[in-house]
Amino acid sequence: MNIATNTLPPTLKLKIDLTDEQFFHLCQKNRDYRFERTASGELLIMPPTGSDTGRRNVKITTQLDIWNSKSNLGEVFDSSTGFTLPNGAERSPDASWVRIEQWNALSSEQQEKFAPICPDFVVELRSASDSLKDLQEKMQEYIENGAQLGWLIDRKNKRVEIYRPGKDVEILDNPVSLSGENVLPGFVLHLQQIM
Repeated sequence: MNIATNTLPPTLKLKIDLTDEQFFHLCQKNRDYRFERTASGELLIMPPTGSDTGRRNVKITTQLDIWNSKSNLGEVFDSSTGFTLPNGAERSPDASWVRIEQWNALSSEQQEKFAPICPDFVVELRSASDSLKDLQEKMQEYIENGAQLGWLIDRKNKRVEIYRPGKDVEILDNPVSLSGENVLPGFVLHLQQIM
């Protein structure tokens, strides 16, 4: 006997009008979910990542934070951090970094909520349920809103897409490491336990 089952998409998309304050409180009251909001106001509800993706993601954040602790050039943020981009979208990259000057220019109230800035550097780690097209669009959005460097780590296809302002996307097949270039001077992300 076949029983039809309804399956939900990995990311629910809802059109709902919320003020910035209401959106912030929704996120605070429902910490078991990840919320983002597009520039057009569409609410995106994502489940927490699977354990394996979370394990790999912490390796990215840890390597970035170790480098930052030595360089003292900025602040590192994990996947639970929301930012309000200049276009109005509220996004939460898997890992991100903001130059110290940009961070310190914010008021303490702005730092407490979803900081109204685009990180200088962003990483998205594709999980099994993530749409590659959606992640690619999100990476373009970060670059269009001020990010200087972005890495889309696609474990499924064993490649990394590198995003930079004013340049075509560079694709690396099965890289061993990634350079932070002049945005994160001296930073190298080792991918052995991530890819």
